[in-house]
Amino acid sequence: MHIRLTVNGADREIDTVPNATLVEVLRDALMLTGTKEGCGVGECGTCMVLVDGRAVPSCLVLAGDADGRHIETIEGLASDGELSAIQTAFFEAGALQCGFCTPGMIVTATALLRERPRAALDEIRAELSGVLCRCGTYGRVVEAVVRSAIGRDG
Repeated sequence: MHIRLTVNGADREIDTVPNATLVEVLRDALMLTGTKEGCGVGECGTCMVLVDGRAVPSCLVLAGDADGRHIETIEGLASDGELSAIQTAFFEAGALQCGFCTPGMIVTATALLRERPRAALDEIRAELSGVLCRCGTYGRVVEAVVRSAIGRDG
C-alpha cells in the first residue's frame, strides 16, 4: 500500500503493508525512533504523536489511516536545533529519568498547552494520566508542564 503524509513538516511517500501501524512506519520506515512502542494496545501512551494537532497513540493508528494527515513526532517539536519550551522545561525539572515515556509525555503536554496554554494543575494531571511512567517521575513531569503553562508557550 502506498501512503502520503506530512511528517514534521516534510511531505513523505511510503510503501507499507496494509496492517502496519503508524508507530511502525515512523520507527522502521522513517527512522524516527523517538516515538517508543510500549504496550502496543494504546494503554501506556509512550507512542503518542500529534495527528492533525491531536495527541493519539500511534500504535492504534493503521498507517493507511494516516494517509493525507499531518503527523508531528517528538523529533518535530524542536526548531532549528533548539528544544521547544516544553522540552526545555522537562530538562530543567529533571523529568527525564530513563526517557522511555518522555516523548509521549512531551507530545501529550504539547497538545494540551497548544489548546489551553494556561492549563490548570488538575487539567495537566488529567491529560498526562494516559502516559505511564515506570520510573515514577510524575511530580517532575507535572512541574515541567506547569512551568510551561505559566511562563512559556507549549
